[in-house]
Amino acid sequence: MISELEGIDIRFDEPLKKYTYTKVGGPADYLVFPRNRYELKRVVSYANAHDIPWLVLGNASNLIVRDGGIRGFVILFDNLNSVTVNGYTIEAEAGANLIETTKVAKFHSLTGFEFACGIPGSVGGAIFMNAGAYGGEMAHIFLSAKVLTPEGEIKTLSARDMAFGYRHSAIQETGDIVISAKFALKPGNYDQIGQEMDRLNHLRRLKQPLEYPSCGSVFKRPLGHFAGQLIMESHLKGYRIGGVEVSQKHAGFMINVADGTAADYEKLIAHVITTVEAHSGVRLEREVRIIGEKVEESVMEDL
Repeated sequence: MISELEGIDIRFDEPLKKYTYTKVGGPADYLVFPRNRYELKRVVSYANAHDIPWLVLGNASNLIVRDGGIRGFVILFDNLNSVTVNGYTIEAEAGANLIETTKVAKFHSLTGFEFACGIPGSVGGAIFMNAGAYGGEMAHIFLSAKVLTPEGEIKTLSARDMAFGYRHSAIQETGDIVISAKFALKPGNYDQIGQEMDRLNHLRRLKQPLEYPSCGSVFKRPLGHFAGQLIMESHLKGYRIGGVEVSQKHAGFMINVADGTAADYEKLIAHVITTVEAHSGVRLEREVRIIGEKVEESVMEDL
C-alpha cells in the first residue's frame, strides 16, 4: 500500500529509541522523514484516506515514547530545517534545531532569542510547548506560524490564535502541526548577545545533567514553588527505578543511567508525584509528554 508514497523516506518498524532524547521508545510502524511540505501533505493525505493514525514527533526532546511504540505514521522533521532572516524577522522551519536558530539570530546581531540558546529540541516543538527559560518564552517573540491541520490543509496562525500560556499553546488541543514560524527580534550588539548566551549556557551546564539522556524538565513549575526543590526536600535525589533515576545534579530532571525503559520513567514519575504530595501537599503536574503504547510487564521481561 505504501507504494503510493514512493520516493519518500519511510522506514518500517523502526525503533524510536534511536531518535528520542531519553533513548527509550518502541518501534514506529512507519517512520517518515519528509523533505518538504509537499511530501508531508502526501503522507498526511494518504494516512487520512486510509484511516491510518499519524503524528509528528518534532525531534523528540521533551517527551517519552512508551516501550510498545506508536502505530501508524510517525513523522520526523529532520529535513524541514531551513532558517532565513529578513530584516529583524527570522523564519524557521519546524524541524530547525532551536539552539542553532538562536545562533543564526546572534550571527545577524538580533536580540530576543537568547533565552532559548540552551533549550534542546526543534522550533516546532518549542512553539507547541511554548518553551521557555530564564524569563523568556516563545510567546514573547512569536509572530505567526504556518500549520498543517489534521485534515491536511495548510493555514497561518497569529499569536492571538496560538493562545499561549505557561507551557501551553492552542495547537495542543486543535492538533494543528507547525510547519514553519516567524519571530520578531530587535537589533542588538553581537558581542553582548554572545556574552549573554555564554552566561546562560554556563548556568545550564552547572545546574543540569546534560551528560545523560533525559526528557528535560519533567514537571511544570508549581505556583509559588520550584519542582526540583520540592523533589529534593522529599529526599528523592538519586532515587532510581530500573535504569532511570532522579538526577543528583538537578532533582527536576530524570536521567537514563542504565538502559532504562519508558516504563521505568513512568513508574518513577508516578512515585515522585505521590511522594512529593505526601511530603509537601503540592501535587506536581507533568510537563513532559508521554505517548505511545505500553508493553505488559511479562512481555517486557521476555524481550
